[in-house]
Formats: sequence, structure tokens, C-alpha cells
Amino acid sequence: MEASQTPAAPPVRKLVLGTKLAYGLGSVAYGIKDGGFASLLLLFYNQVIGVPANLVGLVIMVALVFDAFVDPIVGHLSDHTRSRFGRRHPFMYASAIPVGLLYLLLWNPPTGSHTQTLIYLAVVAILVRTAISCYEVPSAALAPELTADYHERTSVLGYRYLFGWGGSMVMLVLTFMVLLAPTARYPVGQLNPAGYRSYAVVASLMMTGAILTSALFTHREIRHLPSVSPTRTSLRGTLRGVAATLRNRAFLTLLASGIFGFTAQGLTFALSTYLNTYFWLFPATSVALLAGVLLAGVAMAFGLASRLSRSFGKRDSAVLVTVLYPFVAVSPFALRGLGLFPGNGSAMLVPALMAVTALATALGVASAILGASMMSDVVEDAQMRTGERSEGLFFAGSFFMQKCVSGFGLFLSGEILSLVQFPTGATPGKVAPQVLHNLVVSYVVSLVALQLLAAFFVWRFPLGGKHAHDERVARLAETASHARQRRRPSPQTGSKDDCP
Repeated sequence: MEASQTPAAPPVRKLVLGTKLAYGLGSVAYGIKDGGFASLLLLFYNQVIGVPANLVGLVIMVALVFDAFVDPIVGHLSDHTRSRFGRRHPFMYASAIPVGLLYLLLWNPPTGSHTQTLIYLAVVAILVRTAISCYEVPSAALAPELTADYHERTSVLGYRYLFGWGGSMVMLVLTFMVLLAPTARYPVGQLNPAGYRSYAVVASLMMTGAILTSALFTHREIRHLPSVSPTRTSLRGTLRGVAATLRNRAFLTLLASGIFGFTAQGLTFALSTYLNTYFWLFPATSVALLAGVLLAGVAMAFGLASRLSRSFGKRDSAVLVTVLYPFVAVSPFALRGLGLFPGNGSAMLVPALMAVTALATALGVASAILGASMMSDVVEDAQMRTGERSEGLFFAGSFFMQKCVSGFGLFLSGEILSLVQFPTGATPGKVAPQVLHNLVVSYVVSLVALQLLAAFFVWRFPLGGKHAHDERVARLAETASHARQRRRPSPQTGSKDDCP
């Protein structure tokens, strides 16, 4: 890269609380969308609309994989955007209204035939995720730009996950306790079509509001972001940039870990509603209580990730929580099999599950926070090698992976439900015990295997800890300083008499 184009490193600074809160708030939109896709969409189209679960899972997976290819393009375009609003905010502002409108459409499908419904689901799901990408990818790319401080990045991304999960859980609690509350006509509230229509309206308004508020209140940070002079690029150049990203070893290890970790997440979210409704026999209000306790787990993760990172470094901390998470998450099923967990109907069942759920959530979210913070550090490593800052492209690559494999998690859930012959339109308490046993065993084995593979690839992350990161940032700052000095005109010397 020429000296005139050498980007400066981000400032090593602590951010004020208001900036962190505003930055994190925007992820409420992604959290609501993710919670809806993962916990409600399969149930809605399968049990309420009546489309076979395996077909719904397949269509969602295909739609999400197709949509995932949008992320690298959005990231690369964001990296190469020049405007008075910076590189990220134009995309953030433009996405707000389309996100809400499209999400509203997702929950109001035509019901003329299964084919018509599935085509509608595929098209609208792609459009929803594309609109979200236009906010989420540029917004995520702001994290490594706001500060280059090693530990401050973990804190900033902690707020992002706190609001993302918080928004998802608040919306789910509201949905299960109010919008899907049992009625005389629908004693199982999760099967009430009107509840999903109300959910769509409330969720859409919250998503649009969160995006606009976050964009407006982080706008003041544009002047502090690294000085970059983007160049025009063709589609071919964009694709070359995407390919170059894939050659970074640190990025590849995080990508490989995420493939297994986010497949596990998609599987867990999709099957948890089935397990809570049909295995634990919870009504909608109890499901809402479990969703609410996830907020406590997220709050625990917020502090846990920072403390572990400061004590053991990001990589080792991420390995630890990634390994522990699945064993805590499946412990209620293992203990039930041994006769050591409260039975259905016991007064101790909900409190016991709440405690386990809070701890498992804390470990799972802490793993995600640490992974995102490690991804931020990859940006400087790549800049050392290429001379370019490509925050948008790296985070887009991460979202690309998440969408592909989360879709696979939903597909895998649909296949498991079909494999165990889980009935459509099932009534809680009437599902055959052998079917439920097979469902639980399939879930437990899949979750543990996927998470252990995720931990293995995190352990392979090649970048050093804080000391190595600080050295990279210092070298980048020195390089940028030298480039600025070369661009300055040399002061004229000599006297008037020297002039001809």
C-alpha cells in the first residue's frame, strides 16, 4: 500500500459508558431476530401453519446459506465506503426501516399450500437476514475501530452481547408470558396463531427503534475512528478481497471453531422449545421464566469474560468455557436418567432448571464474547501483513459462517425430529416416551460433540496475548506516523539571496 493510503491504528483508549451502551443497544435487533429464528420459526411453521418440520428446516437452511453470501459483500463495501458519515453509519441508517417491515412479513405467510408457504418463507427469510446484515456487519466492525485496547475490546463486545441476548430474552419472555399465554381456545399458548401476529408487530417496532437509536448515539464517534482512505473497487476486486481474508490463519481457526459452536447453538435453540414443551411439560409461562433466567446468565457472562480474560488471556479462557458449557447444559437430562433430578410436576423442577440454565448460558455467552474479542485482534494482525484495515470483511466472514451453520443447526434439528418420528400437531403429555428418549439422546450427543470440536479449534488460535497485541498496535501506530511525516511538505530553507 502506498504511504498516502496507510491507515492509522485505532486509538488505545477507554470508552465512556454512554458510548458502550449506545453501541450495544443496536444488537437488540439482531438478538430479537436470532431468538425468533432459532426458538420460534420452526415451531410456528411446523406446528401452527402445519408444514412438515424437515421441509421447514431445509428451507430455512437453504435461505440462510444463500443470504450468508451477502455478508462478505456488505463488509467489503463498508470497508471501502467514503462519506461524511464515515464507513459504517450509512449502512446502519439505511437498514432500520427495511428490517422492521420485512420481519413483520415473515410471520404473516400465505397458507394456500405447503409449496407456496415454503417459497414465501425462503424469500422473506433471505430478505430479512440481508437487511439485518446491512446493519449488523458494519456495526460489528465498529468494535475494533472504537478502541485498540486489548481488554477494553472485550468490555465493548460484552455490551454488544449483553444487549443482543437481553433483547432476545426480553422479547421471548414477553412472547411466552403475554402474547402466547394460554386461552380457552388455545390451552397450549405456543400454538396460538394470533399470538405470533402480535409478536411480529412488537418485535418489528423494537428492532427498528434499536437500530436507529444506536446509530444516532454512536454518530459522534465517527471523528475518532481510524483515518482510512478507501479506494473504489469492482465486484471482482471485492471477491479477491474476500479470498485474501480466508488466508489469515488466526481468522481460519476462529471460523472453524464457530462452525461447530454455532451449529450447536442453532440446534439448541431450535430443540429447546420442543424439549421444554414436550419433555419437561412446561406451559408457556414456565417457558417464559426459563427464558427470563437467561438474562441472569448473560449478566454473569458479561463479568465472567472480562475477569477470565484478564487472568488467563482470551484464548485459554475461551477454551475453558467452551469445554464446560455442553456438560453443564445437558446435566439435567443425564441426572434425570439417573433418577437424581426433580420429576415433572415437582416444585423443585423449575428452580433446578433455572439454576442450570443460568450457569450454562453464562459459559456459552462468555465463549461468544471472547471469540468476538479475539476476532477484533485479528484485524491488527492482518493489517500488519497486508497494510489494510478490513474490519468489515473479517466480521462479515464471521457472520457468513454463523448464518451458514446456524441454518445447518436448524436443518439438523428438523432431521432429528423426523428421525425420531416426532409427530406434527403433538399434544404435550401424549408423545410416546421412546420418541422423547430418542430426541434427548440425539440432542445430548450432538451438543457435546459439536462443542468439543469448537474448543479444539479455539485452542489452535495462533495469536499471542495482550503483550503481543500491544506490540502490533504500537508498530502500526509508528508506521502510520512515519507515513504522515512523509506526506508533509518539506520546510523551505535558505534566504532571499538564494533565490534567482
